[in-house]
Amino acid sequence: MYEQILRERVTRVDWALWIALGGLMCIGLAFIHSATSVQEHLRDLPWYRQFAFLQAVWYGVGIAAVVGMCLVDYRVWARWSMLFYWLAIALLVLVLFMGSTKGWGARRWIDLKFFSLQPSEFSKLAFILAQAHFLSRPTEELRQAPVFWRAIGMIVLPFLLILKEPDLGSALVLMPVGLAMMFVAGVPEIFLRRLVGGAILLMTLILVDVLFLPSRWHVIKLEDYQRRRILVYFGRNYTPANTTREATRLARIQQFNDSYNVRQALISVGSGGITGKGWRQGDQIRLGFLPRGVAHNDFIFSVIAEEKGFLGSVTVLALYTVVLFAGIRTANQARDRLGKLLASGVVTLFFGHVFINIGMNIRIMPVTGIPLPLLSYGGSSVLCSLIAAGILQSVYWYRKTY
Repeated sequence: MYEQILRERVTRVDWALWIALGGLMCIGLAFIHSATSVQEHLRDLPWYRQFAFLQAVWYGVGIAAVVGMCLVDYRVWARWSMLFYWLAIALLVLVLFMGSTKGWGARRWIDLKFFSLQPSEFSKLAFILAQAHFLSRPTEELRQAPVFWRAIGMIVLPFLLILKEPDLGSALVLMPVGLAMMFVAGVPEIFLRRLVGGAILLMTLILVDVLFLPSRWHVIKLEDYQRRRILVYFGRNYTPANTTREATRLARIQQFNDSYNVRQALISVGSGGITGKGWRQGDQIRLGFLPRGVAHNDFIFSVIAEEKGFLGSVTVLALYTVVLFAGIRTANQARDRLGKLLASGVVTLFFGHVFINIGMNIRIMPVTGIPLPLLSYGGSSVLCSLIAAGILQSVYWYRKTY
């Protein structure tokens, strides 16, 4: 009897998911240490203040949170989803008034002394829980326009608050997550086509405004650094027409500086070759060409690609692929709509982060502050990634109890 119970509990763990996540966490620790150990002011810190050790602590806290989540049926968590959603909204409002900037000009963090809380990360999880709970209603209700617009409103509210910080990357991630969940829920295709069409039209207007209109004719309000990132991505010249030679010179210097990070990241990825230069032997980070302030978080993939080459990059992509396919399998095996929606939302969230972050490292996406799940340094990102994985595990764990 005891062996049967033990066997049942073991089979309720999604081992493929957790082996892949464990591999990502080990890689994260190794290359956060590699990216920070070359910096003298970080290397000389006590061991308990080293970034790799702090990341390991957050891994431990996140795994404990996963265990706590799996002790409770995901349907119970969903009943509290609107409370989590409005708490996340309150934190997003609070960060606009009390947030710290960390020197980058954007108010994205709440300084808790021992921990810098980034509400935008937790708002993504709260949104997935709330949206899944809202959309898990009968299909007949989803065909009603007011229900559809309420679902859109649940996306727009955190989107606008995160955009206000500003954090365009995190805000944009909410869109595909919400769209994928509405598609899985069975929202009429005519509604979704109109939504996608409106989003494409808005993006087109933004690009036309930034790329083709003179500065005095700009209609769409964007932060100056956001406009410059779009110009860098499309390779457009900063230099305005009919300007002085000095203004032209300053504009070129500004453009060179703005494109520096992505240019060095691309060099790092390309210089790794097949097998890389060796752990802690990357010239780009060791000599300071890849900016050390972002090498261990936003550009951690470039460090891995340089030091472990194509094989290391493929290994990372393979581990993420296992995570994504484990999530898709969980969604397919879920016995209720709520479970399918939760798993679909988490899979889309992971895919969005991985695609955008790696994309900006290899210059197929504009630079945004999107972390690479479990590899980039950061407590909020690690906790949210592991809690998201905990949602998948909870759906997988309780899939036979419905």
